[in-house]
Amino acid sequence: MLWRTIRTMDVMMHSSCFLLPKLHQPANKPVMNYALVVLNQQLPRFMPRLWAQANLRICADGGANRIFDEMFHMTNDEDEKSTRNRYVPEIIEGDMDSIRPEVKLFYSSQGSKISDKSHNQETTDLHKCISRIHLRTPDHEKPNLCVLVTGALGGRFDHEAANINVLYLFSDMRIVLLSDDCLIRLLPKTHHHELYIESSVEGPHCGLFPVGAPSTSTTTTGLKWNLSESKMRFGSMISTSNIVQSEKVTVQSDADLLWTISLRNLT
Repeated sequence: MLWRTIRTMDVMMHSSCFLLPKLHQPANKPVMNYALVVLNQQLPRFMPRLWAQANLRICADGGANRIFDEMFHMTNDEDEKSTRNRYVPEIIEGDMDSIRPEVKLFYSSQGSKISDKSHNQETTDLHKCISRIHLRTPDHEKPNLCVLVTGALGGRFDHEAANINVLYLFSDMRIVLLSDDCLIRLLPKTHHHELYIESSVEGPHCGLFPVGAPSTSTTTTGLKWNLSESKMRFGSMISTSNIVQSEKVTVQSDADLLWTISLRNLT
């Protein structure tokens, strides 16, 4: 189970075991159903691991260019053609203003569904992709669903802010934003949280802070500098450059918080 109840509030458990090689998945962790969304930024060096973990892969518009151009350099394949034939997304979604014509044609010929949402300029491509995943996933499967997003961090800050906003818009879903350097996930105030640290691939540096609304009471365990019913807000104290010191970190807060942790040099 991914949720259990303590003192009438559900506990939400989190793990980054998707960063481990597929053959090294821990037997004691919940079995997750992963979806992968690829945005139009440089792929992380551990992209083949994420691809192997995912049951559904969606490229957001120009993210398809990244798979087409960059995956070969992350594999041991002898030629680009075999790589391109092997890494084919199930869906390409977005307003189609970034994907190159030859890339669109190639993936269409390989069976990718092309979902042109150019008529909808009110939402970002990431929002469109998450909406599709949300609608196609039955409610009883949502607790086991985790969406991994690459390319959401780095580049223009307004794009980063929009991507973080998607975490809040879909706070009932597990969404992880990933870069080469770190990951970000939302910890909704509706739950207590237990984060199981995969120390071989993440940490020790971490951060925890509210965005949009202050926290008047946050309590943690498992960190070098724990919080005890602490207040946090921008313009005052937030928890950055903290250190994980336990295999399990717990967080309880009266506000939605962003959790971020550094990633090790994965390949």
